[in-house]
Amino acid sequence: MSTTLGAPPRARNTLALVGLFAAVFLAMLDAQVVATALPRMVGELGGATSFTWVTTAYLLAGSVSAPVYGKLGDLFGRKRVVLVSIALFVLGSIACALAPTMPLLIAARVLQGVGSGGLFVAVAAIIGELFPGREGARYFAWFSICFAGSSLAGPVVGGVLTDLAGWRSIFLVNVPIGLIALVVVARFLWLERRRKTAPFDFAGIVVLSGAIVGLTLATPLSASIGAVLLVAFLAIERRAAEPVVPLRLFRARMFSLSVLASAAAGFVFLGSVNYLALFLQTAGGAGPSEAGLLLLPMTLAVAASSMVAGRIIAKTGAYRWAPILSMTLGLAAALAMSTMDETTPLPLVVGYLVVFGAAAGLNMQVLSMAAQQNVARTDLGAVSATVGFLRSLGTTAGLTVFGAVFTSSFGTDSPAGYASALDGVFWVMIPALVIGLAASLFLPRVSLRRNH
Repeated sequence: MSTTLGAPPRARNTLALVGLFAAVFLAMLDAQVVATALPRMVGELGGATSFTWVTTAYLLAGSVSAPVYGKLGDLFGRKRVVLVSIALFVLGSIACALAPTMPLLIAARVLQGVGSGGLFVAVAAIIGELFPGREGARYFAWFSICFAGSSLAGPVVGGVLTDLAGWRSIFLVNVPIGLIALVVVARFLWLERRRKTAPFDFAGIVVLSGAIVGLTLATPLSASIGAVLLVAFLAIERRAAEPVVPLRLFRARMFSLSVLASAAAGFVFLGSVNYLALFLQTAGGAGPSEAGLLLLPMTLAVAASSMVAGRIIAKTGAYRWAPILSMTLGLAAALAMSTMDETTPLPLVVGYLVVFGAAAGLNMQVLSMAAQQNVARTDLGAVSATVGFLRSLGTTAGLTVFGAVFTSSFGTDSPAGYASALDGVFWVMIPALVIGLAASLFLPRVSLRRNH
């Protein structure tokens, strides 16, 4: 949508952002909402050997599509990209609700994931385009609440809706809200029109997609193929006229370290949520709804720490303290959770989860905002896509690694057996958090800009 001379009306873009945040909330919610509904899905559709793909397919599709959306937004405008993303997400939600078999449910989750990948990238880039660093921090704080809070609230919503209306309701609830968001964004979002004539990097997209899939599957053969494709992707990007991931961005220390810390955060804070819910339902003896409610204090901690971080950064321009504190609190929480077993009092478990939630909320969008500093507006999509896709890849890797660790350690159906197997999951978090802390400590000591 274009307008005459002058700045775009702030009220219009505020309304548009409300619609965008609603769509992001739904999309991130669906990354975790199936956690407490999976047993019911398997009971009705079967597929006990493939049910993990209900989550993995969604995250993988989002990871693969994110760089595509970022580059398309830079070339042709972000409004078109975000409208297509919302539409695909709604269609995917309808397909999930109607799926009669497990393979079709997984296929529908792929369609949903393709829509979600564009949402995360486009919204982060839109905030960066509309608002400078400090002013954008306030909006990134709300984005962070939607992004992290919804992911941690997923088991709560999934458990309650599954108990009250069946597992298909967790997908149907997306449809009316998604359609409203689509209308609001189409009507009110104002961005400069752009169309850049350049060859699209199809070779890079295909090779990168193959690398992501291979590395995510994490079998010896697939990982080897993924590593080879990743090397080929880097060679392709060096020669591409409009690379989907401009390698020159990694020359900036702030960008490269923000990306590394984001991947570590995705691995730990988002990849582990399913296992936190599993602990509460097995070792803790809670049902789906009770487990969701027990996770609610952690969700509130995410929201509170995100908002506090956004306000402090908007006021002072200082940002390094947030990811540093995030990784430090995450380490403390992971060490504490590794001591949990079936005898640990629930109030103490909830206390550990609150610290973990506060740690998660302190870094999610702060790192995205830092990566956007000192880059051209025409690269915002590529920057947001790279940060988002590596965080999503980190989340998918976390699910894969945690699953492998849990399965290898699991030997009995007793609560003690579950608790023992989950100890390994919490210990695996620690090296990733150490990497994230090291990256955060070396971030440049700069103040975020007041204007574009």
